[in-house]
Amino acid sequence: MELAEFTNEALMEIRVRPVERREEGRYQAQMARHHYLGALAKIGETVWYVAIWREQWVAQLSLSAAALKCGVRDRWIGWDFRSQYGRLNLIANNSRFLILPGWRRPNIGSRVLSLTERRVGADWRARFGHPLFLLETFVDPQRFHGGVYRAANWMELGLTQGYRRIQKGYSAEADGPKRVFVRPLRRDARAQLTHPDRDRLQLPGAPKIMLTAEQMRQLPQCFKTIPDPRRSQGRRHRLPVVLGIASGAILCGMRGYKAISDWADALGQQARERFDCRRENGRYVVPSEFVIRDCLVRIAPGALDRALSEWNQAWGAKEEALAMDGKTMKNAIDDEGRQTHIMSVIGHESKHCYAQKK
Repeated sequence: MELAEFTNEALMEIRVRPVERREEGRYQAQMARHHYLGALAKIGETVWYVAIWREQWVAQLSLSAAALKCGVRDRWIGWDFRSQYGRLNLIANNSRFLILPGWRRPNIGSRVLSLTERRVGADWRARFGHPLFLLETFVDPQRFHGGVYRAANWMELGLTQGYRRIQKGYSAEADGPKRVFVRPLRRDARAQLTHPDRDRLQLPGAPKIMLTAEQMRQLPQCFKTIPDPRRSQGRRHRLPVVLGIASGAILCGMRGYKAISDWADALGQQARERFDCRRENGRYVVPSEFVIRDCLVRIAPGALDRALSEWNQAWGAKEEALAMDGKTMKNAIDDEGRQTHIMSVIGHESKHCYAQKK
């Protein structure tokens, strides 16, 4: 359609819906080809959307997990790290937004964002079982001004500190701060996110555990009696440290090897020292996702359970003993041909599953 032909009436015909499974290949191919950051894997709580006009694809969006840390966002909400913990899944990050070639016309971007906002709350609850109160996004000021978000009534809060995620955590120096925009999905979003009554937030599962400094120090100690099944050659991280970090991540609600690795990467230098991490070039480093996976699948779940029980006797809640359980699923093969392993942290009394990872 020619630009002059695309009237306000035509704009009103645009619809937004989740991408169907059979369309995911097309979605990823177009994102990889046309978005400057490329395609993004679907990890954790993620919904992909497509905007359509008369069966033609107009734009693509990805909404996924919120940033673990964002100073200007957290100050605007009014929570600290402890109060936000376990509530980040009430925020979704607009991690990708692509207006497809040939469709960069006035008001299309803001129209697509507005339509997405109207339906994402219901979509999120239907898929993940909990509400959504806030959307966030980060805009590179060297490339964009964020005009499409302003036109859709998003609020600009300020700039990130500019530290980039790298393979071993975060970059040592600030590089390219991003503009932070947010869009509340309800008027009382901040009040809801900071409300002291967790039940009112309709969050699934039991409350997540928040580790103290001393708990971090003690977790690796509990695994010192477990023999290391790996060859001594090439070991960079001691087994108690790997298992301590993995257990800490699972106790804090992380699910899956990628989430555990991301949690470890997000640990600051002080927290890494408490876990007794290896020190390289003046900085503490955490084990990679491959190392964490390799250790967890080699260790007998019973040994992990006994070690965690020892930690729980000293540090767990008196009314709730925790057990770590694991099993290999027969005839369950993932996309890469590996057997599926399930590990869970379960309360003996309440039978709550605090966390489960595949």
